[in-house]
Amino acid sequence: MLETVRYKTENGLRAVRRWAIPYLNSRIHAHEFRPILCYLYTEWRCNIDCHYCFQYNNDLPGMDLDTAKSAVDWLKSLGCRVIPLMGGEPLLRKDFVLEVIRYGAENGFFMYLPTNGYLLDNSFIDEIGRAGVAAINLAVDCVAPRRGLPKALLNIEPQFRYLVERQKKYGYLLFFNINICRNNIKDVKLLTEIAHQNQIGTDYHLNEPPHGFVNVDHYLHQEDMLSIGPEQYEEVDKLLDWLIEKQRQGWPMVNSISHLHAFKERMRGIMRPWDCRAGHNGALIRPDGTLSPCFDMITYDHDWGRIWEPRFNEEELRELKERCLPNCSSTCFYTMGHYYNLGYLPQWIHKHIRVG
Repeated sequence: MLETVRYKTENGLRAVRRWAIPYLNSRIHAHEFRPILCYLYTEWRCNIDCHYCFQYNNDLPGMDLDTAKSAVDWLKSLGCRVIPLMGGEPLLRKDFVLEVIRYGAENGFFMYLPTNGYLLDNSFIDEIGRAGVAAINLAVDCVAPRRGLPKALLNIEPQFRYLVERQKKYGYLLFFNINICRNNIKDVKLLTEIAHQNQIGTDYHLNEPPHGFVNVDHYLHQEDMLSIGPEQYEEVDKLLDWLIEKQRQGWPMVNSISHLHAFKERMRGIMRPWDCRAGHNGALIRPDGTLSPCFDMITYDHDWGRIWEPRFNEEELRELKERCLPNCSSTCFYTMGHYYNLGYLPQWIHKHIRVG
């Protein structure tokens, strides 16, 4: 009981320092580039091949440590305090990732590690726990492997159990990151129930093909992305209704309820206008130090500047978003935009107090 109280108290204080204060500062400096979070894309390469993923390239080198530390220093100067490490698979270079997590944590950042879990082991989980990792986003799409979906919980069961066991000792948050595809709809429900049984959160994405103006020449499965079709609409609708009801019951989920509702129209090719904060309150740093407004635009051929020299021009961003927003329901930026509406902010605070 005391351990649970300490865990929730420490995470509450960290949420205020790393999320709430930068959020308030970004509203005060509303016309400046003030990222609440900024993805650090450390690795192009990946150790597995998910058929829906076009955001890795095994022919390109990853980020070097000098660039990573300089990026942390730059983001600190902007008031940002949340850094998700991205890939590819960040853990292809475990010593590098450990050093980046330690450096970021020492500089007051909420260091957030997404991973498919294959390369985790008990000793490394202890190392990143001691280094100060704040959240681990475990990407799983199914319970047992399915065609084109190697991110299966059964493939990483020992790692998952140890992550759950050590969560309160080191104080990190753990949650599942789940991509809803045409062949894993039943698995999404099962994984959500497993997460609830283990008292961890969930985060959902709707499988979306790459935007037509993004370069994906390196992508291997353009004809087999596992995108949802009309024959799955009714089943996905029922799944989304179930997820919405579970969130209302207090099950912790990153997505807002309005975002889960938006998935229903998005899979049918409809996306209502929404407040995307990419390039304004969020961005991505590529392995070479250049910038992109968001994760989906990582291969979009445009000069947005680099660390210490950003070039997020408002007119250029507006032109881009006129083209990409009708085809995008980004979980990160949709959620961020939702809570930049002050009318929804009490909802966010209440949700997180309720689930601790």
